[in-house]
Amino acid sequence: MPIDPPRARATALRVIREEARALDALAEGLGDGFETAVETILGARGRVVVSGMGKSGHVGRKIAATLASTGTPAQFVHPAEASHGDLGMMMRGDVVLVLSNSGETPELADLVAHTRRFGIPLIGVAGRAGSSLLRRSDVALLLPAVPEACGIGVVPTTSTAMMLALGDALAIALMEARAFTPEDFRGFHPGGRLGARLTRVAALMHGGAAVPLVAEGAPMGEALLEMSRKGFGVVGVTDAGGRLVGIVTDGDLRRHMAGLLDRTAGEVMTRRPLTVAPDALAEEAVALMNARRVTCLFVVDPAEPGRVAGVLHVHDCLRAGLG
Repeated sequence: MPIDPPRARATALRVIREEARALDALAEGLGDGFETAVETILGARGRVVVSGMGKSGHVGRKIAATLASTGTPAQFVHPAEASHGDLGMMMRGDVVLVLSNSGETPELADLVAHTRRFGIPLIGVAGRAGSSLLRRSDVALLLPAVPEACGIGVVPTTSTAMMLALGDALAIALMEARAFTPEDFRGFHPGGRLGARLTRVAALMHGGAAVPLVAEGAPMGEALLEMSRKGFGVVGVTDAGGRLVGIVTDGDLRRHMAGLLDRTAGEVMTRRPLTVAPDALAEEAVALMNARRVTCLFVVDPAEPGRVAGVLHVHDCLRAGLG
């Protein structure tokens, strides 16, 4: 069947705008139940158990993953599997978050009954006021009555968009309440691009004996040997107090080629070199190196001005997934 590009684009715009209006309605209608849901989860000793059937279940899996990665222990339990033994995954101390647009999904019955039997707090999210799920919930979150964006009123579109947004809102509200930091976030995301972006310079830098350093009065022959031994293509120059005062690069060597070996490191070095703090994000260090077209930065702790803590090479950042 041939594609009608203008019609496809018009459909896309209609769906996106209808879902955007649904999210506006969700924001406008957000009541005290949301705050109660946050307080209920914060007060729980155990996990947030998320459940839902069909498309609501797919959204529920994402919500559980977002909660878990932002400091709120959570897991997804499929309602059908719950009826065949997985109810044992829920216990006193947990909070159960159930998603169902109709609020009458039959597969949820056993799971909901289990929470009532054992006094497990139940947060229900549904699109029908007075539905079985919301009536039996300790905290009822009602989605606005907004038509699905499919045009025939049956394909989960606006309803699932609102569920997903509500789940994200819960996760971020809980994250902020727990004062969840970027370091905490990285602890749950050590791999991939997210982990790399949150890596600190201290985790990638070379320290100790690996740092190429010579004294300001050292002859250039000694500086060249240090550059060659350490393999960074640079050498830092320190004063009598051990503070970094300059750096010798390949460019400095070329500029002082005539009589180079008759000079000292202090005579050849470039003063006031670029530095970075150990607790700076490695991504920021890469941006600085790219902007200034350098491949190395000496790492200096602001608490000890001029005191070299390490050296960072752009290749270290590239290996970590930055660049």
